[in-house]
Amino acid sequence: MRVFVTGATGFVGSAVVQELLGAGHQVLGLVRSDASARALAATGAQVHRGSLEDLDSLRRGAAATEGVIHTAFIHDNFANIAAASERDRMAIEAMGAELAGSNRPFVVTSAIGLLTQGRVGTERDMPDTSSAGGHRTASEQKALGLASRGVRVSLLRLPSSVHDDGDHGFVPALIQIARAKGVSAYIGEGRNRWAAVHRLDAARLYRLAMEKGAAGATFHSIGDEGIATRELAEVIGHRLNVPVVSKSPQEAAGHFTWLARFFGSDAPASSTLTREQLGWEPQRPGLIEDLERGSYFNS
Repeated sequence: MRVFVTGATGFVGSAVVQELLGAGHQVLGLVRSDASARALAATGAQVHRGSLEDLDSLRRGAAATEGVIHTAFIHDNFANIAAASERDRMAIEAMGAELAGSNRPFVVTSAIGLLTQGRVGTERDMPDTSSAGGHRTASEQKALGLASRGVRVSLLRLPSSVHDDGDHGFVPALIQIARAKGVSAYIGEGRNRWAAVHRLDAARLYRLAMEKGAAGATFHSIGDEGIATRELAEVIGHRLNVPVVSKSPQEAAGHFTWLARFFGSDAPASSTLTREQLGWEPQRPGLIEDLERGSYFNS
């Protein structure tokens, strides 16, 4: 199958490209820069120039392929999350319109963080707009609406941490803050939980969702169901040889800045239904084991 992948040179998307190529699929990858184009071409994938803001480029990519996997999202350190979320919704709408009536697969990335906090989220749970990831609700709704328009669309929700060498997400940000401030902190008692998955396990799930996912399905890419944030802080403190301390909710914003809302979330999640439906089982190390290997602390 020839698959259009957005975010093809990103942390998650690049692993998806390698997974697809390894399984015998062809890949057309969306890239913005010359450097990204060279990196993608070196993998054996085909290059498609464009961006999430260039909706025509997204339509052309979808039209030229037999399926789409959408991993791109413009985070900008969450400086303008409302605008980023609207760009994501419009990108899904543009590609979905091109796929309408074809029954071609369309795997759309979402986030565990948009579920109700404080309990283990499942694939059947609906978004909670007040949650840390609630900004992605409109994208989920737009994507799932495509099932009634003849698109074999499915959602793939990623957890707070997708980890592996090269990670530049929340966990490296926590490490950077601990280095800069000389303490590794958690909020309150640190009992709130983060789910996690290894990047290569997530990539395999994207492929399975594209190959076998039913229209309107939601899948959870979860290896670790819920790691207490205090445990994360303790590993970081041990590796950096800095004290591990608690910050009150009132102190958290000043200490963690933009990360406070996410690190303070309690978003454990299950992937039981995903494993049953797609036969997916995580095979790579969990987040704590990955941190203990030490590569996160080499830079």
